[in-house]
Amino acid sequence: MKKGMIVELTIEDMSDMGQGIGREEAGGTGSMAGSSGMVVFVPDTVPGDRVRAEITKVKKSYAFGRLVEVVEASGDRTEDVCPYAKEGCGGCPLGGIEYSAQPALKEKQVQSKLKRLAGVDEDFAFSPIAAAREPYCYRNKAVMPISTGGLITKKGGIQEPVHEPRIGFRPARSNNVIDCEECRIQATTAMAAAMATRQFMTEDNITSYDSRWDKGLMHEMTVKTAFGTGEVMVIYDINGKGIPNAAKLIGYLDDAVYDAGGSLESVILRTRKGSKTKTETLAGKPTITDIVEIESGDGVREYSFEISADSFYQVNHMQMQKLYGIVRDYCRRAAGELARDAAQSAGRKPVIWDLYCGIGTIGLSVADLAERVKGVELVKEAIIDANRNATINGIVNAIYEQGKAEELIPKWVQAGEYADIAIVDPPRAGCRPELLEAIAAAEIPYIVYVSCDPATLARDIRLLKEGFACEENAGHVCEADSAAVYELVEAAPVDMFPHTSHVETCVLLSHKSADDFISVKMEYADDRKIQPDRITYRLIQEYIEEKYGFKVHTAKIAEVKINLGLPMYDAPNAVEELKRPYKPAPEYKVEAIKDALRHFKVID
Repeated sequence: MKKGMIVELTIEDMSDMGQGIGREEAGGTGSMAGSSGMVVFVPDTVPGDRVRAEITKVKKSYAFGRLVEVVEASGDRTEDVCPYAKEGCGGCPLGGIEYSAQPALKEKQVQSKLKRLAGVDEDFAFSPIAAAREPYCYRNKAVMPISTGGLITKKGGIQEPVHEPRIGFRPARSNNVIDCEECRIQATTAMAAAMATRQFMTEDNITSYDSRWDKGLMHEMTVKTAFGTGEVMVIYDINGKGIPNAAKLIGYLDDAVYDAGGSLESVILRTRKGSKTKTETLAGKPTITDIVEIESGDGVREYSFEISADSFYQVNHMQMQKLYGIVRDYCRRAAGELARDAAQSAGRKPVIWDLYCGIGTIGLSVADLAERVKGVELVKEAIIDANRNATINGIVNAIYEQGKAEELIPKWVQAGEYADIAIVDPPRAGCRPELLEAIAAAEIPYIVYVSCDPATLARDIRLLKEGFACEENAGHVCEADSAAVYELVEAAPVDMFPHTSHVETCVLLSHKSADDFISVKMEYADDRKIQPDRITYRLIQEYIEEKYGFKVHTAKIAEVKINLGLPMYDAPNAVEELKRPYKPAPEYKVEAIKDALRHFKVID
């Protein structure tokens, strides 16, 4: 296959970048003669299409093409495509596919990543994707760059913009701004605020910032809409001390947002100078409030969350409610498993660590299931918001701490703290290996992982499965006491981003044990028959932690048990050979384990 060839192929799948994937049949004729049958990625195509494409780039095992002609259209193709797509917007790569067909493509993508990249070949529960009930105008946050094309300096030093204001989105790998007056996925209030800003800038001759000369005023605007209350916040990033005639702009915004069905409650200015940013409230409040209803297996619960200018918040209000319901169900399931453990005190609830807590939304939505929730976040403002949201919702068993989770967890463990469930909701890049290692070293029984990228999710699951010795983390040796590995229990994708190639996934992982129970015989002093009983590993672990002040891993208990010649049950997760060097238990832990076994009369 060579650049410039015209090939005919059937699109069979979709990449995670929204490109159609086809394979040209070997042995083509004419301009296709000599084709190798390699995989070809073609934008603007739909699974089921039969197309002709021109090869634009050839790699060793795959190629890229440009759509020339749709020979036979897929039944899932729609001609009702956003007009800005032809201008190169690129915000909706799946916009040419009927929405009813999109969730299945994303579900397949998640399953493929888990099996191929995470190496998950054992059985696990996989829930059907939660499709969006409202796939249009769902985004509650719009970030829109502003451009007037630069500056013209006229006689007398008067500066004017090159062209009328353009507010919208940038094409890939371009600094140009596509002026979008309508957007099919953004909230109508956001587009109304953009229209009002265009009108104001045109009438008052306001310029956009030009990085070439470090001149001009308006960088970009961000609009946040709380779908549960209708409250709207507009944020302007500017290069200057303020916006001239700002009262007029605020009036235009207020009218436009009201006509779109919202209520303008906050206008924020962020002034950028080099690496420094100053934030001030131009009008209204510094925050807006959203109300969400989270439905799970134990009913519906309502929460109020305050959102500030810099805080992270899930962009799809309705799908966020579904996602948090899944998180809650996973926490309930983990709590139920923990409660069945004989070592759990009667009625004790699990301790939950929320390790990318943001403004506290996920942790607070499960706080009633927990003895306590402890959240950590690097951004100071987010910690302030999280504590404020706990107060608003009357939640008193949640506390938040600023810092890096991978640095704080070892300190917490050293201070005698523990967790039964860890919740992580990292950015698209996934979790840092140091954080996953800290979770494993702390031997947290369950992890609820919320991901917006199946590829990084799969990478992190593989790290947790293989004890930090897999290919993606080669050379990094886990400092935990043992190969503390986890297994995937369940996964549930949620279509948070209709018409885009992105998908959210929530998974539940549980800590693997070498042997779940120790079988012992209890002898009673009153001549009753010897009764079999089971002493759990957790019971031994808690005895040692209470008496000696340190933790031991189940694998170390199994090691001592084997060395003492005690019977072992067949471990379902046993392997014939270790995937990394095994570090024996230190002598002091061996003696502590033997002491616990004597205490429970397993040995003399």
